[in-house]
Amino acid sequence: MAATSDPIADFLTRIRNGTKAQHRFVDIPWSRIKQNIAEILKDKGFIDNFLVKHDDKARGTIRIFLKYSAGRLPVIQGIQRVSKPGLRRYVGHADIPRFYGGLGLSIISTSRGLMSGKEAESHKVGGELLCHVW
Repeated sequence: MAATSDPIADFLTRIRNGTKAQHRFVDIPWSRIKQNIAEILKDKGFIDNFLVKHDDKARGTIRIFLKYSAGRLPVIQGIQRVSKPGLRRYVGHADIPRFYGGLGLSIISTSRGLMSGKEAESHKVGGELLCHVW
């Protein structure tokens, strides 16, 4: 399989496609940043859980268990990549977007690591706006 030019967009697309097809879980090639995004999604209640299986030190797989509400509706209604390799989008702590009345989640790559928009705002750090989840 060819290497993708935007692994984070591939990660988000696999989750989006898995929820639309109502799969129980999706398998995604492992990287540290994808694992950090999965941790944030789990902490904020957008996914049930995730497991990491390392083949060796540099390669592995993340299995993300998708979360559904009553009536088999996916908890993740939408997931969108914001900053792309061709057009990076950076925000200061005062400019972190809020959407869906604060129910949406922004994931930001800061100098202190990956964190949600609310965490970045409270720590007064900005960074690269990776994606929105609602």
